[in-house]
This record gives sequence, C-alpha cells and structure tokens, in this order.
Amino acid sequence: MLNAAHCGKAEASWQKTHQALETHAKTRARLDFEEGALLLAARQLNVHRHFGYGSFTEYVERLLGYAPRVTHDKLRVAEALQRLPETARGLQQGTVTYSHARELTRVATPETEETWLKAASGRTVREVEKLVSGRLPGALPASPVEPGQQRHVLRFDVSAETLASFRDAIALLQREAGEHLDDDALLLLLARHVLGGPVEGRASYQVALDVCEGCQRARQLADGELIDVSPTVMAMAGCDAQRIPDAHVGAATDDSPERATQEVPPAVRRAVLRRDRHRCRVPGCTHARFVDIHHVMGQANGGDRDAGNLITLCGAHHRAIHEGTLLVMENEQRVTAGQTANAERGLVFSHADGTPYCSAPSVASSLVHTRAFQALRGLGFGEADVRRVLAQALRDLQPDAAQEQLLRWCLERLTERTCQKAS
Repeated sequence: MLNAAHCGKAEASWQKTHQALETHAKTRARLDFEEGALLLAARQLNVHRHFGYGSFTEYVERLLGYAPRVTHDKLRVAEALQRLPETARGLQQGTVTYSHARELTRVATPETEETWLKAASGRTVREVEKLVSGRLPGALPASPVEPGQQRHVLRFDVSAETLASFRDAIALLQREAGEHLDDDALLLLLARHVLGGPVEGRASYQVALDVCEGCQRARQLADGELIDVSPTVMAMAGCDAQRIPDAHVGAATDDSPERATQEVPPAVRRAVLRRDRHRCRVPGCTHARFVDIHHVMGQANGGDRDAGNLITLCGAHHRAIHEGTLLVMENEQRVTAGQTANAERGLVFSHADGTPYCSAPSVASSLVHTRAFQALRGLGFGEADVRRVLAQALRDLQPDAAQEQLLRWCLERLTERTCQKAS
C-alpha cells in the first residue's frame, strides 16, 4: 500500500504540472496574439522583399515553419482582432484560446462580439466550429442557418497525374486572381471554368514598354496611357523582351520591312523552360506560372543568349535580383566576360549580405548592401559592374561595414574601372 507521504508527493506533483500547463496555455494565447500583430506589421512593411524572398508566405515559412495556408489564416485572424477588442483582450489575458478566436473571428462583429464570446464559453473547439458553420458575419449564435450556407467537406482519391494537373489548375487560378483564395473560392472558380467552356485567345500576360534611347526612361502602356516605371521593371523586361522597331526611325519598305526581334530566340526559350521544368530555379520556390527568363551574366557584360547563360525565375525573384536583394552566381568559378556559363553548372543563390538563400540573413548587412546596390545604380553604373564590385566587397570588407564606407569603397573601384575603359 502507498503511504501518506508518497500520496502527498504525487498529489503535489500533478497539481504543479497542471498549474504549469495552465500558465503555459495563457502564455501561448498571449504569444499567438503578439505573433499575429507582428505578422501584420511585417506584411505591411514588405519585410520579405528586403531579403530577396519571392513572397511573404515564403518568408514566414522559412522563418517560422508555417505553411502558406496557416500564414493566411493567422493574418485573417489578426486583422479581425483589430475590430474585436473583447476577443483580442481575452486572447492577451489567456481567457480565450487561439482556436476559439480563430473560429469566432469568422462571424463576430463589434455588435455581436459579446454574444458570441458568451456562447462559446465552456464549449470545445469542435462545438464552436459547429456553432459557427453556415453563419455569416453579423449573425447571432441562435440565428437560423440560411439554406446553402452549410459547410461541406470534399475528399478525393486520385492518381499522381490527376493531383499534378489539379495543382497546376489551382496555381493558375491563384495567379490570375492576384490574391489568396480559400478552398471554396478556388473550387467554385475551377467548376465555372469547366462549365463555361473553353476561352479563346488565352495567353500569358505581357507588358509593352516604351524606352527612350537617350535617357533610358521607361514607360509602360496601360489602358492607352504611358506610365513611368522603375529601372527594375525595365531590366526585368530586357531579359526576355520582344523589341519592336520605332515607326519614326528608318522607314520600312516592302523590300526590307522592319520586324520585331526576340531577345531570347523562341527555340532557346523553350529549351530553358524544359530544362528548368517550367518553374523558378530559386531553392524552395514553387512558382511555375508566368515565369521569366533571366541572363545570369548580362549581355552588357559579355553574356550571350545561349541556354547555359539563362535561367527560369518567377516574377518575384526576378525582381529581387534586379533590385539587389537577391544574388545569383555560378557555383564553381565566376564566368569571365565573353564566356558562356555551362548549362550543367550549379547556381548559388544568396541574400544581399552574401549568406546562402536558405539561411538566416543579417538584417543590417542586407539593408546596407541593398541600399548600396540601388544607390550605385542610381548614379548610372551598370548593373553587372555594381554586382561585381559588391561581390568583391563581400570578400574584402568586414561584414558590419557602414553604408558610407561600403559606398566609398565601391565608388573608388568603379571609377578606376571606368578610367581603365576610357584609356
């Protein structure tokens, strides 16, 4: 038989364990609230772009390990809590769990918030889910569920080929929407596309840029109006552009008509896309729609249009490279001007501070190098020259070099190179 002392110790042990879990639950609820606020602020400030990530969801996935769906749900809850002060206060104080808050924010409004909190009190998460299901924002727990508003679950047992095709279709719909769509919206769009029949004339989006040969000012044609765009947009378009001759320069004749020229020959473009499986080459990126072709070594620096010097990038990572927040170089030795990168040579992607793309970058160093890249480009130095001198700075300067020191160091070497070319 157990003696009284042993029973007393066991009782104290489980009580302490329960109290510790209770404290942990309150701490976790508070941290969930704080995390949501931080995620909202990070998205608003476009933190992911400062590190060269292709999207905010990728940034969160690498930093916190959340799948894109989890990130979208946490952002939705955080936005709703800004309008629901009582639920937010309960989460901060630990009297409301995050699972309850996640469900309540689907239906509660400032006018109905108190009623929903009382109705959810003492219920399990599953019970709250059933209470919320089928009710629209503003409805009360006792309100009748409108016909057709009940939620249903669809499950399929499919082959690998069907799964792959389904994922391609979903990715296309998400891209066309330009924003995150939940499962209900995606499946509804997918069904309506099928029921509506084929759509003629569908093609990947294209933009038309008007570039001044003198000042290199670029303007994009948008609904009949020319709008100024950044040098980054012009650089991205220049990687894979179709150049249309100016109607005012050189009159075309029947014998020698002016024709549009393709920056990357169609056959080469198809070969590059096939080699890269029509998806972005950046590690971990899953984008496989509306991808661009990028020159690893720019043509202004001797790079050619062979497949070995071209890679496939999604629009977000392509922009990051031309903004200087993402770096790409050959894995072995850097290719000198005039040489062609071997198609089999691996590529190394890194953040602006030189750290590998999949590792945690230094915020301060990344910001310094990104600003230096953009400042030097603004002074008129070529993109390839700026990349080269910044890569050299990563090797020769201290990682914590100040902005002024880095700029002065780069300007000295860029000026020397300019003088050498002139002589």
